[in-house]
This record gives sequence, C-alpha cells and structure tokens, in this order.
Amino acid sequence: QLQLVESGGGLVQPGGSLRLSCAASGFSLDNYFITWFRQAPGKEREGVSCISRSGGSTMYADSVKGRFAISKDNAKNTVYLQMNSLKPEDTAIYYCAVRRTVVSSVCVLRDATYDYWGQGTQVTVSS
Repeated sequence: QLQLVESGGGLVQPGGSLRLSCAASGFSLDNYFITWFRQAPGKEREGVSCISRSGGSTMYADSVKGRFAISKDNAKNTVYLQMNSLKPEDTAIYYCAVRRTVVSSVCVLRDATYDYWGQGTQVTVSS
C-alpha cells in the first residue's frame, strides 16, 4: 500500500520543540520532492517547508525561517521537520505531501498537485 504517515505532533509550550516525521511506505522518496503543509482552523493551508529529491535544496516559509529545519533520511525513507522556538501561531495540523519529479534539485511550497498526502498530525503550542 502506497502511503505517507506523519507522526511526532503533540502539545508543547511556547518556546518548545517538536520533530515531525513523514514516513513513506510502498514507494521510494528518491523520486519525489517533499513539502510540509499546515492548516490552522479557519485558515488556508500553507506550505511550510520543502526538500528536493536530492536533499540538497530546501525552502522555508518566512514565518518559520530560522526556527524550522527539514531533512531527509534516504535509508529510512523518511523526511523530518524539526520545529524549534515554537509559537502559538504554529498551532495547526501538519501534513506532508510528495510530488514525483525528474529534477533532483527543486521543490516548491505552493499548493500544487501532489501525488500522495499524509493524514496529518496535530501540533498545539500553548501554555
């Protein structure tokens, strides 16, 4: 079965950290770029961070630059989103999505057509 499974969400105090995981099964991430999205209640879904097939190119939304870091473990077929200095406005459901590409050094943050989506993991930042 082809699927993406996110994990690592939870409740954290402002200033805390979480690491989200996006594990792929049934296919290899080697042929896809990966984008993390989030959607807060009443807000549009936004692209947070992405990583290219090669892992050599990354992008971040301005709202998370300097606080979030995306990485990829090819051996585990998993992408991570390390989130530090979390703020209440980071509260949202976080999703990973992948899009097949022949270009190894490109990824995008926009909400385009993706091949697979995960089910989402809730992140709540609150004291």
